[in-house]
Amino acid sequence: MQVTSSVRQPLVTGGKTYHDVTHDVCRQVEGKPSKLWFLAFLTAFGVLAIGSTALLATLWEGIGMWGLNKTVGWAWDITNFVWWVGIGHAGTLISAVLLLFRQKWRTSINRAAEAMTIFAVICAAMFPIIHMGRPWLGAYWALPLPNTYGSLWVNFNSPLLWDVFAISTYFSVSLVFWYIGLIPDFATIRDRATGLRKIIYGALSLGWDGAAKTWMRYESVSLILAGLATPLVLSVHTIVSFDFATSVIPGWHTTIFPPYFVAGAIFSGFAMVLTLMIVTRKVYKLEDYITIGHIELMNIVIIITGSIVGIAYITEFFMAWYSGVEAEQYAFINRATGPYWWAYWSMMTCNVISPQLFWIKKIRTSIVATFALSIVVNIGMWFERFVIIVTSLHRDYLPSSWAMFYPTLVDVGVYLFTFGFFFTAFFLFAKFFPVINMAEVKSVLKSSSEKAHK
Repeated sequence: MQVTSSVRQPLVTGGKTYHDVTHDVCRQVEGKPSKLWFLAFLTAFGVLAIGSTALLATLWEGIGMWGLNKTVGWAWDITNFVWWVGIGHAGTLISAVLLLFRQKWRTSINRAAEAMTIFAVICAAMFPIIHMGRPWLGAYWALPLPNTYGSLWVNFNSPLLWDVFAISTYFSVSLVFWYIGLIPDFATIRDRATGLRKIIYGALSLGWDGAAKTWMRYESVSLILAGLATPLVLSVHTIVSFDFATSVIPGWHTTIFPPYFVAGAIFSGFAMVLTLMIVTRKVYKLEDYITIGHIELMNIVIIITGSIVGIAYITEFFMAWYSGVEAEQYAFINRATGPYWWAYWSMMTCNVISPQLFWIKKIRTSIVATFALSIVVNIGMWFERFVIIVTSLHRDYLPSSWAMFYPTLVDVGVYLFTFGFFFTAFFLFAKFFPVINMAEVKSVLKSSSEKAHK
């Protein structure tokens, strides 16, 4: 007889059987989309359409359509890039790191988190390409390709080039990891389908037969991919932080950036997972699979990473004071008291103060409070990137070159374009792909369901 801890909450409620798991997840794929799904999809697609006009304006007229100037040469473009890369971190962490640590609570949320990673990384990758102004004339120069123009190579010393390698590697591994995990579920849908759907899901399932040897190979590949993906959780945002940390601009060249950026990425990524999963569990009636226990555990991760981010903010100020470098001290004082004080204090309120509310169990286990705070956290993390980038640039060593950055409608529109793409892609995924990993939920059903606890 298998004995489980009575202290831990069950990961699957409602007394579900294996058949119930299959039925509850597959019905979302097999049935007609609901009116609520259509409304959400059309809203996301509308935002995508509106944002595409700003993207086309940028491609046609150039990045002079943005609010950049000689002093603030980076602003919304790099802010959005770093923000989207951060959001893409939670999927790999939930899937890879928690798999290696044998954390069963990942099973109901890893599929949607992995999909979120794919779409967020695509959104992030758009900005360096768009920033080139005429990407069709020079985007390929970011890759070390042999060329006929002489010995012209990319600058391997540049962290901007490391971004290309890090993000392309991260995207490739995450995409393969996501697809491999989908194969057993595609086979389940294939076996239930008829006609064209059977052919499509049959092709997607790659001839999966469910034999013991097939499952053994599947688990081996999953562990190998998890082992490859785990260093990427640390490396990708570390390399993104080098865009700033390797410079000589006060406010940027700080050695705390790599761990600070990684903690912030996990912080914002988990917040976005919560935002999406709370909506998904309600719309698709998956409360028995995405339980309050899952939400509480993710909130605990947000408390930890939010506290790390708060310590990093304080450490930055201390080191600026301790350095004795006037320019460095001024950069940080200007953040808190200068023209962009509102952005700095918005960042502090959202990222440092609001997550501490999760120490209260009633708030930590509240759906409404969690949903609201998850949005607040991602607003704060956007402001963090904006504060780091713009306040370090807008007042440099020469007061005569000081300038303010004001976003244009095109800046906002391009940002909306990525939002529209992200949510349009996520809603399509949630309709045509199983949003919960059936195979993994079934693997923990005996040990982590309500029946097992009783």
